[in-house]
Amino acid sequence: MESIDRLDALLRRFGVQAQQFFDGTLCDQRRFEPRPGRGFLHILRAGSMAVDDGAGTGRWLSEPTLLFYPRAHDHTFVPGPGRGVDLACATLAFDGGASHPLVAALPDVVSVPISEVAGLDATLDLLASEIDGVACGHRHIVDRLFEIVLLKLLRHLLDRPGEHGINRGMIGGLADPQIARALGAVHAEPGEPWTLETLAREAAMSRSAFAARFRDLVGATPHDYLTEWRMTVGKQLLRRQLPVSEVAATLGYTGSSFARVFAQRVGESPRAWAAGASSAPRASGGR
Repeated sequence: MESIDRLDALLRRFGVQAQQFFDGTLCDQRRFEPRPGRGFLHILRAGSMAVDDGAGTGRWLSEPTLLFYPRAHDHTFVPGPGRGVDLACATLAFDGGASHPLVAALPDVVSVPISEVAGLDATLDLLASEIDGVACGHRHIVDRLFEIVLLKLLRHLLDRPGEHGINRGMIGGLADPQIARALGAVHAEPGEPWTLETLAREAAMSRSAFAARFRDLVGATPHDYLTEWRMTVGKQLLRRQLPVSEVAATLGYTGSSFARVFAQRVGESPRAWAAGASSAPRASGGR
């Protein structure tokens, strides 16, 4: 079976932007306050520290580690005794904020030793070089390199979902080569008239086997997942102030059927939701 890029269609619709805000030695306790619509990516390059993720949870890190907070989450770093810890940190702005499909699918924090993430050394070496440089455009390069680090981390999670306790939901489905083909098709073309039969064909499975494995891995039926994805894309298009009729047509609905399904899933009409989204304050940038 031909391989596919499991993240391509998703990230084309729902992107992420990184902005570096710290690089150097952290010698004292530092709290990272939650910011609406923002996540954090921390690269612990050297040293040891305690991490308090709130609610009485904590961990001790003593090896180079990636710490990924997909959404707003209060956390504090406390360097161990000695010369502090060597850190590089960036905020992450996900399209759609907390409703970004990956954000919604991941736990509050993902912690992975750098040594476990394949192909990361060269990226981190280039990141360190660019951070220390003064050449024109280096800040933009640094931000893009943080995004590459994140993508390599996401690839690692998809390749080893069970190792990090993320084995259900969208991540669980994308980790399965056959179910991932159906998910990729839905992510790329949400307005297509998908049926159980056509999705099973994408996965090269029988309808019954596909439906059972999809529900087991994703935690929803193919129809429910398709509908939820359409509503997620619909919200994105409504935020861009597209007319409801155009959003409905893009997603394969008539105007009235889209309004009905949207209200059932979201709790208000598309126009009412769009009015509230347009008046809501936007997350401020980086630092």
